[in-house]
Amino acid sequence: MCAQIKKEAPGLLWSVFRGRCPRCRRGHLFTDPNPYHLKNTVTMPHECAVCGQKFELETGFYFGTGYVSYAFTVLITGLSFVLWKLTLGISLDDNSIFWWLGANAVLLVLLQPVLQRLSRSAWIAFFVGYNPDTIQQE
Repeated sequence: MCAQIKKEAPGLLWSVFRGRCPRCRRGHLFTDPNPYHLKNTVTMPHECAVCGQKFELETGFYFGTGYVSYAFTVLITGLSFVLWKLTLGISLDDNSIFWWLGANAVLLVLLQPVLQRLSRSAWIAFFVGYNPDTIQQE
């Protein structure tokens, strides 16, 4: 009798950050792997190529990603403030707070395509659970 090897499920956070299907955690959520191809940043197939999960659960489903994106933006802003304060310092006397504001604005603009994808991935993962039975046997 052969021993069966049980494959572990890919982690939820790892699949969210990698832009994978929340149901099988193997299929790709986005058609173009590069988020900086701006014409295709959030272009998604209609369903997962691995398990068949529909990615547009209902009309306007991804409108809620604005809230997730806002939370990520606040998190990044807070982290950049703490990092700036610990390394360069913040003071109103030398206008360093304005330099931080400018640097933070540039950082957020540069990260916007990544944040859009991350928000969509986290949003759908919140509503669609992992189901290992949907994965085709390899």
